[in-house]
Amino acid sequence: MVNAVMLVGRVGKDPEMRYFESGRVKTTFSVAVNRPTKERETDWFDIELWGRQAEVAGEYVRKGSLVGVEGRLDFSSWTDDGGVKHSRPYVHGTNLRLLGSKNDRGGGETRNPADFD
Repeated sequence: MVNAVMLVGRVGKDPEMRYFESGRVKTTFSVAVNRPTKERETDWFDIELWGRQAEVAGEYVRKGSLVGVEGRLDFSSWTDDGGVKHSRPYVHGTNLRLLGSKNDRGGGETRNPADFD
């Protein structure tokens, strides 16, 4: 079985970074991906990155940035105060590609966060 997701789209808002007592860092943001249809529908995906990828996203990714994300589909589950169970899908990113910003009309250069190490 395979659980693989590859997305290319624009970031919906500036990433949010969280630092944990353990020293780990997590960055979350959403990505808009246009469907190739006449109606020009847009799908939104929540992205979660950890470690060095999260640090790079927090430093270089901004609202409107064009990014490529590879990862896997995962689910966050919780029970609210009323005892109702909820579940939300998100993409656990394992590879982030910086493809350009909204100001880069030609797409800009492709940058791999591994190059920042």
